Amino acid sequence: MEPPDAQHAAAERIQRVEPRAEGAPVDLEDSSLYFNRELSWLDFSDRVLQLAEDPSVALLERVKFCAIWESGLDEFFMVRVANLHDQLEAGMDARGADGLSASEQIDAIRERVLRQRDRLTRCFARDLRPALAEHGIRLISPDRASPPERLELERIYESSIFPALTPLAIGLGRPFPYISNLSLSLAVSLHDPVQGTEVFARVKVPKELLGRFIEIGEGGATLVPLEDVIAANLPSLFPGMEVTDYAFFRLTRDTDYDVSDEADDLLQAVEEELRRRRFGEVVRLEVERTMNPRLRDQLQTALRIEERQLYAVDGLLDMSDMWDVVALPGFSELRDPPFTPATKPRLRGEDEELADLFATMREGDILVHHPYDSFASSVERFVKQAVSDPDVLAIKQTVYRTSADSPLVPALIDAAEAGKQAVCMVELKARFDERAN
Repeated sequence: MEPPDAQHAAAERIQRVEPRAEGAPVDLEDSSLYFNRELSWLDFSDRVLQLAEDPSVALLERVKFCAIWESGLDEFFMVRVANLHDQLEAGMDARGADGLSASEQIDAIRERVLRQRDRLTRCFARDLRPALAEHGIRLISPDRASPPERLELERIYESSIFPALTPLAIGLGRPFPYISNLSLSLAVSLHDPVQGTEVFARVKVPKELLGRFIEIGEGGATLVPLEDVIAANLPSLFPGMEVTDYAFFRLTRDTDYDVSDEADDLLQAVEEELRRRRFGEVVRLEVERTMNPRLRDQLQTALRIEERQLYAVDGLLDMSDMWDVVALPGFSELRDPPFTPATKPRLRGEDEELADLFATMREGDILVHHPYDSFASSVERFVKQAVSDPDVLAIKQTVYRTSADSPLVPALIDAAEAGKQAVCMVELKARFDERAN
Protein backbone atom coordinates (compact mmCIF):
# COMPACT_ATOMS: atom_id res chain seq x y z
CA MET A 1 0.00 0.00 0.00
CA GLU A 2 1.06 3.57 -0.60
CA PRO A 3 2.02 5.64 2.48
CA PRO A 4 -0.78 7.91 3.76
CA ASP A 5 1.19 11.02 2.80
CA ALA A 6 1.54 9.74 -0.76
CA GLN A 7 -2.20 9.02 -0.91
CA HIS A 8 -2.86 12.56 0.33
CA ALA A 9 -0.57 14.00 -2.37
CA ALA A 10 -2.37 12.00 -5.06
CA ALA A 11 -5.76 13.12 -3.79
CA GLU A 12 -4.57 16.75 -3.75
CA ARG A 13 -3.78 16.59 -7.44
CA ILE A 14 -7.33 15.63 -8.41
CA GLN A 15 -9.51 17.32 -5.83
CA ARG A 16 -10.18 20.45 -7.89
CA VAL A 17 -11.71 18.66 -10.89
CA GLU A 18 -15.37 19.66 -11.21
CA PRO A 19 -17.93 17.59 -13.14
CA ARG A 20 -19.11 19.17 -16.38
CA ALA A 21 -22.68 19.03 -17.56
CA GLU A 22 -23.16 16.78 -20.56
CA GLY A 23 -23.08 18.74 -23.78
CA ALA A 24 -21.80 21.92 -22.10
CA PRO A 25 -19.11 23.73 -24.12
CA VAL A 26 -15.55 23.51 -22.85
CA ASP A 27 -13.92 26.83 -22.05
CA LEU A 28 -10.31 26.26 -23.11
CA GLU A 29 -9.33 29.49 -21.33
CA ASP A 30 -10.30 27.91 -17.99
CA SER A 31 -7.01 27.63 -16.08
CA SER A 32 -8.34 24.75 -13.94
CA LEU A 33 -8.13 22.51 -17.02
CA TYR A 34 -4.34 22.68 -17.12
CA PHE A 35 -1.50 21.26 -15.07
CA ASN A 36 1.30 23.58 -14.07
CA ARG A 37 4.60 22.51 -15.64
CA GLU A 38 6.70 22.88 -12.50
CA LEU A 39 4.19 21.36 -10.08
CA SER A 40 3.71 18.48 -12.49
CA TRP A 41 7.45 17.78 -12.27
CA LEU A 42 7.09 17.62 -8.49
CA ASP A 43 4.42 14.94 -9.00
CA PHE A 44 7.13 12.88 -10.70
CA SER A 45 9.46 13.63 -7.78
CA ASP A 46 6.71 12.37 -5.48
CA ARG A 47 6.61 9.08 -7.37
CA VAL A 48 10.36 8.63 -6.85
CA LEU A 49 9.83 9.31 -3.14
CA GLN A 50 7.08 6.68 -2.99
CA LEU A 51 9.59 4.10 -4.23
CA ALA A 52 11.92 5.05 -1.36
CA GLU A 53 8.99 4.58 1.03
CA ASP A 54 7.85 1.27 -0.45
CA PRO A 55 8.75 -1.63 1.92
CA SER A 56 8.41 -4.14 -0.94
CA VAL A 57 11.46 -2.58 -2.66
CA ALA A 58 14.90 -3.97 -1.77
CA LEU A 59 16.57 -1.98 1.01
CA LEU A 60 19.57 -0.55 -0.86
CA GLU A 61 17.31 0.21 -3.82
CA ARG A 62 15.16 2.32 -1.48
CA VAL A 63 18.31 4.13 -0.33
CA LYS A 64 19.16 4.70 -4.00
CA PHE A 65 15.77 6.30 -4.60
CA CYS A 66 16.53 8.71 -1.73
CA ALA A 67 19.63 9.81 -3.65
CA ILE A 68 17.71 10.04 -6.93
CA TRP A 69 15.03 12.17 -5.27
CA GLU A 70 17.63 14.61 -3.94
CA SER A 71 19.71 14.91 -7.12
CA GLY A 72 16.59 15.39 -9.23
CA LEU A 73 15.35 18.11 -6.92
CA ASP A 74 18.73 19.85 -7.05
CA GLU A 75 18.52 20.09 -10.85
CA PHE A 76 14.92 21.26 -10.56
CA PHE A 77 15.96 24.18 -8.36
CA MET A 78 19.08 25.01 -10.38
CA VAL A 79 17.09 25.34 -13.60
CA ARG A 80 13.31 25.45 -13.20
CA VAL A 81 13.03 27.41 -9.94
CA ALA A 82 15.97 29.62 -10.95
CA ASN A 83 14.06 30.55 -14.10
CA LEU A 84 11.04 31.58 -12.02
CA HIS A 85 13.25 33.88 -9.92
CA ASP A 86 14.72 35.32 -13.13
CA GLN A 87 11.18 36.14 -14.29
CA LEU A 88 10.47 37.94 -11.02
CA GLU A 89 13.71 39.90 -11.18
CA ALA A 90 12.97 40.94 -14.78
CA GLY A 91 9.44 41.99 -13.86
CA MET A 92 7.93 39.50 -16.29
CA ASP A 93 4.41 38.14 -15.85
CA ALA A 94 4.75 35.14 -18.17
CA ARG A 95 1.78 33.07 -16.98
CA GLY A 96 1.06 29.79 -18.69
CA ALA A 97 -2.34 28.29 -19.46
CA ASP A 98 -2.63 27.26 -15.78
CA GLY A 99 -2.75 30.94 -14.78
CA LEU A 100 -0.13 30.81 -12.01
CA SER A 101 2.34 33.67 -11.69
CA ALA A 102 6.04 33.03 -11.05
CA SER A 103 5.63 34.10 -7.42
CA GLU A 104 2.64 31.79 -6.91
CA GLN A 105 4.60 28.90 -8.40
CA ILE A 106 7.57 29.52 -6.11
CA ASP A 107 5.27 29.46 -3.07
CA ALA A 108 3.48 26.31 -4.24
CA ILE A 109 6.81 24.60 -4.97
CA ARG A 110 8.09 25.44 -1.49
CA GLU A 111 5.00 23.98 0.15
CA ARG A 112 5.22 20.70 -1.78
CA VAL A 113 8.98 20.32 -1.44
CA LEU A 114 8.85 20.82 2.33
CA ARG A 115 6.14 18.14 2.61
CA GLN A 116 8.14 15.71 0.48
CA ARG A 117 11.30 16.47 2.46
CA ASP A 118 9.53 15.70 5.74
CA ARG A 119 8.41 12.36 4.33
CA LEU A 120 11.93 11.52 3.13
CA THR A 121 13.47 12.44 6.48
CA ARG A 122 10.87 10.40 8.37
CA CYS A 123 11.31 7.40 6.08
CA PHE A 124 15.09 7.44 6.39
CA ALA A 125 15.15 7.95 10.17
CA ARG A 126 12.39 5.50 11.09
CA ASP A 127 12.75 2.81 8.44
CA LEU A 128 15.90 2.86 6.33
CA ARG A 129 18.61 3.75 8.83
CA PRO A 130 17.53 1.13 11.41
CA ALA A 131 17.10 -1.48 8.68
CA LEU A 132 20.59 -0.78 7.34
CA ALA A 133 22.01 -1.19 10.86
CA GLU A 134 20.26 -4.55 11.21
CA HIS A 135 22.14 -5.71 8.10
CA GLY A 136 25.51 -4.41 9.30
CA ILE A 137 25.58 -1.00 7.59
CA ARG A 138 25.88 1.54 10.42
CA LEU A 139 25.54 5.29 9.85
CA ILE A 140 26.61 6.85 13.12
CA SER A 141 27.79 10.12 14.59
CA PRO A 142 31.20 10.30 16.34
CA ASP A 143 29.59 10.25 19.79
CA ARG A 144 27.99 6.87 18.96
CA ALA A 145 31.33 5.33 18.04
CA SER A 146 33.08 2.85 20.33
CA PRO A 147 36.39 3.88 21.99
CA PRO A 148 38.51 2.07 19.34
CA GLU A 149 36.43 3.65 16.60
CA ARG A 150 36.89 7.11 18.11
CA LEU A 151 40.67 6.62 18.14
CA GLU A 152 40.47 5.66 14.46
CA LEU A 153 38.40 8.76 13.70
CA GLU A 154 40.94 10.97 15.51
CA ARG A 155 43.76 9.46 13.47
CA ILE A 156 41.88 9.95 10.19
CA TYR A 157 41.00 13.52 11.11
CA GLU A 158 44.57 14.50 11.92
CA SER A 159 46.13 12.79 8.88
CA SER A 160 43.54 13.36 6.13
CA ILE A 161 40.73 15.74 7.07
CA PHE A 162 42.44 18.57 9.00
CA PRO A 163 44.93 19.37 6.17
CA ALA A 164 42.03 19.74 3.71
CA LEU A 165 40.07 22.29 5.78
CA THR A 166 40.15 26.07 5.25
CA PRO A 167 38.12 27.91 7.90
CA LEU A 168 37.16 31.47 6.94
CA ALA A 169 36.26 34.06 9.56
CA ILE A 170 33.68 36.68 8.57
CA GLY A 171 33.24 40.03 10.19
CA LEU A 172 34.30 43.66 10.05
CA GLY A 173 36.74 44.14 7.20
CA ARG A 174 36.26 40.58 6.00
CA PRO A 175 33.96 40.03 2.99
CA PHE A 176 31.51 37.16 2.99
CA PRO A 177 33.26 34.28 1.20
CA TYR A 178 32.05 32.85 -2.10
CA ILE A 179 30.15 29.60 -1.49
CA SER A 180 30.01 27.21 -4.43
CA ASN A 181 26.90 25.55 -5.74
CA LEU A 182 25.64 22.49 -3.81
CA SER A 183 28.53 22.70 -1.35
CA LEU A 184 27.95 21.58 2.23
CA SER A 185 29.27 23.92 4.93
CA LEU A 186 29.36 24.60 8.64
CA ALA A 187 28.32 27.97 9.97
CA VAL A 188 30.26 28.52 13.20
CA SER A 189 29.71 31.09 15.92
CA LEU A 190 32.87 31.97 17.86
CA HIS A 191 33.69 34.03 20.95
CA ASP A 192 37.01 35.80 21.25
CA PRO A 193 37.77 35.78 25.02
CA VAL A 194 40.59 38.31 24.63
CA GLN A 195 38.65 41.00 22.77
CA GLY A 196 35.24 39.92 24.03
CA THR A 197 33.78 39.90 20.52
CA GLU A 198 31.63 37.44 18.56
CA VAL A 199 32.88 36.14 15.21
CA PHE A 200 31.07 34.24 12.50
CA ALA A 201 33.00 31.66 10.42
CA ARG A 202 32.36 29.24 7.58
CA VAL A 203 34.02 25.86 7.09
CA LYS A 204 33.49 24.02 3.82
CA VAL A 205 33.00 20.25 4.06
CA PRO A 206 35.44 18.91 1.42
CA LYS A 207 33.30 15.92 0.45
CA GLU A 208 34.31 16.24 -3.22
CA LEU A 209 37.87 15.50 -2.10
CA LEU A 210 37.36 13.06 0.78
CA GLY A 211 33.90 11.59 0.19
CA ARG A 212 30.82 12.22 2.30
CA PHE A 213 31.32 9.33 4.72
CA ILE A 214 34.35 8.16 6.68
CA GLU A 215 34.57 4.36 6.74
CA ILE A 216 35.83 2.94 10.02
CA GLY A 217 36.11 -0.46 11.62
CA GLU A 218 36.59 -3.79 9.93
CA GLY A 219 34.68 -4.42 6.73
CA GLY A 220 34.12 -0.70 6.04
CA ALA A 221 30.40 -0.89 6.76
CA THR A 222 30.42 1.65 9.61
CA LEU A 223 30.07 5.13 8.14
CA VAL A 224 30.43 8.49 9.87
CA PRO A 225 29.35 11.66 8.03
CA LEU A 226 32.38 13.81 7.26
CA GLU A 227 30.65 16.97 8.52
CA ASP A 228 30.05 15.37 11.92
CA VAL A 229 33.75 14.51 12.25
CA ILE A 230 34.67 18.11 11.41
CA ALA A 231 32.10 19.48 13.86
CA ALA A 232 33.51 17.30 16.64
CA ASN A 233 36.94 18.83 16.04
CA LEU A 234 36.07 22.50 15.51
CA PRO A 235 38.24 23.74 18.41
CA SER A 236 41.33 22.55 16.52
CA LEU A 237 40.44 24.92 13.66
CA PHE A 238 40.04 27.98 15.87
CA PRO A 239 42.78 27.96 18.54
CA GLY A 240 42.28 30.59 21.22
CA MET A 241 38.60 30.97 20.34
CA GLU A 242 35.51 29.48 21.98
CA VAL A 243 33.08 27.64 19.70
CA THR A 244 29.68 28.75 20.98
CA ASP A 245 27.47 27.28 18.25
CA TYR A 246 27.51 25.64 14.83
CA ALA A 247 25.13 24.24 12.24
CA PHE A 248 25.23 22.83 8.72
CA PHE A 249 23.94 24.53 5.60
CA ARG A 250 23.88 23.95 1.85
CA LEU A 251 23.51 26.36 -1.06
CA THR A 252 21.86 25.96 -4.46
CA ARG A 253 22.67 28.43 -7.22
CA ASP A 254 21.16 29.36 -10.57
CA THR A 255 22.95 27.23 -13.17
CA ASP A 256 20.60 27.89 -16.07
CA TYR A 257 22.10 29.57 -19.10
CA ASP A 258 21.32 30.31 -22.69
CA VAL A 259 23.98 29.87 -25.34
CA SER A 260 22.99 30.94 -28.82
CA ASP A 261 23.47 28.33 -31.51
CA GLU A 262 24.70 31.24 -33.64
CA ALA A 263 27.76 31.81 -31.43
CA ASP A 264 30.99 32.11 -33.42
CA ASP A 265 32.60 29.35 -31.35
CA LEU A 266 29.95 27.21 -29.65
CA LEU A 267 32.51 25.18 -27.67
CA GLN A 268 34.12 28.32 -26.26
CA ALA A 269 30.71 29.84 -25.51
CA VAL A 270 29.64 26.75 -23.53
CA GLU A 271 32.94 26.69 -21.62
CA GLU A 272 32.49 30.36 -20.65
CA GLU A 273 28.95 29.73 -19.48
CA LEU A 274 30.11 26.75 -17.40
CA ARG A 275 32.59 29.01 -15.64
CA ARG A 276 29.87 31.62 -15.04
CA ARG A 277 27.55 28.90 -13.71
CA ARG A 278 29.65 28.72 -10.51
CA PHE A 279 28.70 32.31 -9.72
CA GLY A 280 24.95 32.12 -10.35
CA GLU A 281 22.48 33.78 -8.01
CA VAL A 282 21.44 31.92 -4.86
CA VAL A 283 18.15 30.08 -5.42
CA ARG A 284 17.85 28.03 -2.24
CA LEU A 285 19.47 27.87 1.18
CA GLU A 286 19.03 24.64 3.15
CA VAL A 287 19.81 24.77 6.85
CA GLU A 288 19.49 22.44 9.78
CA ARG A 289 16.14 22.96 11.46
CA THR A 290 17.99 23.30 14.79
CA MET A 291 20.19 26.15 13.52
CA ASN A 292 20.30 29.08 15.92
CA PRO A 293 18.01 31.86 14.57
CA ARG A 294 20.84 34.35 14.90
CA LEU A 295 23.13 32.22 12.71
CA ARG A 296 20.32 31.71 10.22
CA ASP A 297 19.61 35.45 10.03
CA GLN A 298 23.30 36.17 9.45
CA LEU A 299 23.38 33.74 6.55
CA GLN A 300 20.13 35.00 5.09
CA THR A 301 21.31 38.60 5.25
CA ALA A 302 24.76 37.86 3.81
CA LEU A 303 23.30 35.86 0.92
CA ARG A 304 20.51 38.40 0.30
CA ILE A 305 17.71 35.88 -0.01
CA GLU A 306 14.03 35.95 0.84
CA GLU A 307 12.50 33.92 3.65
CA ARG A 308 10.80 31.62 1.14
CA GLN A 309 14.18 30.67 -0.31
CA LEU A 310 15.23 29.24 3.05
CA TYR A 311 14.45 25.57 3.69
CA ALA A 312 14.83 24.15 7.20
CA VAL A 313 15.68 20.45 7.08
CA ASP A 314 15.64 17.69 9.68
CA GLY A 315 18.29 15.00 9.47
CA LEU A 316 21.06 14.76 6.88
CA LEU A 317 21.48 17.52 4.32
CA ASP A 318 22.17 16.39 0.74
CA MET A 319 20.80 12.88 0.55
CA SER A 320 22.28 12.51 -2.95
CA ASP A 321 25.41 11.24 -1.19
CA MET A 322 23.46 8.09 -0.33
CA TRP A 323 24.96 6.83 -3.58
CA ASP A 324 28.10 6.22 -1.47
CA VAL A 325 26.10 3.85 0.73
CA VAL A 326 24.59 2.10 -2.29
CA ALA A 327 28.10 1.65 -3.71
CA LEU A 328 29.33 -0.38 -0.71
CA PRO A 329 30.60 -3.75 -1.93
CA GLY A 330 28.60 -6.87 -1.15
CA PHE A 331 25.11 -6.93 0.40
CA SER A 332 23.62 -8.57 -2.70
CA GLU A 333 20.63 -9.65 -0.60
CA LEU A 334 19.71 -5.97 -0.18
CA ARG A 335 19.67 -5.22 -3.90
CA ASP A 336 17.55 -6.09 -6.89
CA PRO A 337 18.85 -9.17 -8.72
CA PRO A 338 21.30 -8.08 -11.45
CA PHE A 339 19.72 -7.78 -14.87
CA THR A 340 21.43 -9.45 -17.82
CA PRO A 341 20.35 -8.02 -21.17
CA ALA A 342 19.53 -10.48 -23.93
CA THR A 343 21.37 -10.86 -27.21
CA LYS A 344 19.12 -11.04 -30.24
CA PRO A 345 19.02 -14.61 -31.66
CA ARG A 346 20.16 -13.35 -35.06
CA LEU A 347 23.25 -11.80 -33.46
CA ARG A 348 24.39 -14.90 -31.58
CA GLY A 349 26.01 -16.83 -34.38
CA GLU A 350 27.15 -20.40 -33.81
CA ASP A 351 29.14 -22.04 -31.03
CA GLU A 352 28.71 -19.00 -28.75
CA GLU A 353 30.52 -16.83 -31.31
CA LEU A 354 29.04 -13.48 -32.29
CA ALA A 355 27.57 -13.35 -35.77
CA ASP A 356 28.91 -11.23 -38.63
CA LEU A 357 26.84 -8.14 -37.93
CA PHE A 358 27.08 -6.70 -41.44
CA ALA A 359 26.00 -9.95 -43.05
CA THR A 360 23.10 -10.28 -40.61
CA MET A 361 21.95 -6.71 -41.31
CA ARG A 362 22.01 -7.35 -45.04
CA GLU A 363 19.49 -10.14 -44.46
CA GLY A 364 17.03 -7.70 -42.86
CA ASP A 365 16.58 -4.94 -40.27
CA ILE A 366 17.36 -5.65 -36.61
CA LEU A 367 15.35 -3.85 -33.91
CA VAL A 368 17.07 -3.60 -30.51
CA HIS A 369 15.38 -2.22 -27.39
CA HIS A 370 17.79 -1.04 -24.70
CA PRO A 371 18.42 -1.86 -21.90
CA TYR A 372 16.51 -5.11 -22.43
CA ASP A 373 18.54 -6.02 -25.50
CA SER A 374 22.31 -6.04 -25.07
CA PHE A 375 24.06 -2.84 -26.11
CA ALA A 376 27.44 -4.62 -26.16
CA SER A 377 26.40 -7.32 -28.62
CA SER A 378 24.58 -4.91 -30.92
CA VAL A 379 25.68 -1.26 -31.10
CA GLU A 380 29.16 -1.73 -29.60
CA ARG A 381 29.70 -4.78 -31.77
CA PHE A 382 28.56 -2.83 -34.84
CA VAL A 383 31.10 -0.05 -34.24
CA LYS A 384 33.96 -2.40 -33.35
CA GLN A 385 33.37 -4.52 -36.45
CA ALA A 386 33.35 -1.35 -38.55
CA VAL A 387 36.69 -0.33 -37.02
CA SER A 388 38.33 -3.67 -37.86
CA ASP A 389 36.76 -4.09 -41.33
CA PRO A 390 39.22 -2.93 -44.03
CA ASP A 391 36.33 -2.19 -46.41
CA VAL A 392 34.88 0.45 -44.06
CA LEU A 393 36.18 3.88 -45.03
CA ALA A 394 34.26 6.13 -42.66
CA ILE A 395 32.34 5.95 -39.38
CA LYS A 396 29.93 8.75 -38.54
CA GLN A 397 27.70 8.92 -35.47
CA THR A 398 25.90 11.20 -33.05
CA VAL A 399 26.63 11.21 -29.31
CA TYR A 400 24.19 13.04 -27.04
CA ARG A 401 25.66 12.10 -23.66
CA THR A 402 28.93 10.30 -23.04
CA SER A 403 30.99 9.19 -20.04
CA ALA A 404 34.58 8.48 -19.09
CA ASP A 405 34.09 4.72 -19.57
CA SER A 406 32.26 4.89 -22.90
CA PRO A 407 33.51 2.09 -25.22
CA LEU A 408 32.43 3.99 -28.34
CA VAL A 409 34.83 6.93 -28.08
CA PRO A 410 37.98 4.71 -27.88
CA ALA A 411 36.64 2.77 -30.86
CA LEU A 412 36.35 5.97 -32.88
CA ILE A 413 39.90 6.90 -31.87
CA ASP A 414 41.11 3.49 -33.06
CA ALA A 415 39.29 4.06 -36.36
CA ALA A 416 40.98 7.43 -36.85
CA GLU A 417 44.39 5.97 -36.03
CA ALA A 418 43.73 3.21 -38.58
CA GLY A 419 43.26 5.83 -41.28
CA LYS A 420 39.46 5.81 -41.41
CA GLN A 421 37.36 8.93 -41.43
CA ALA A 422 35.82 9.15 -37.93
CA VAL A 423 33.19 11.84 -37.41
CA CYS A 424 31.26 12.29 -34.19
CA MET A 425 28.63 14.97 -33.61
CA VAL A 426 28.43 15.77 -29.88
CA GLU A 427 25.63 17.72 -28.17
CA LEU A 428 27.59 20.35 -26.24
CA LYS A 429 24.44 21.70 -24.55
CA ALA A 430 23.24 18.41 -23.02
CA ARG A 431 21.97 19.63 -19.65
CA PHE A 432 24.51 19.04 -16.82
CA ASP A 433 26.67 16.87 -19.11
CA GLU A 434 28.19 19.82 -20.96
CA ARG A 435 31.59 19.52 -19.27
CA ALA A 436 31.86 15.76 -19.86
CA ASN A 437 30.82 16.11 -23.48
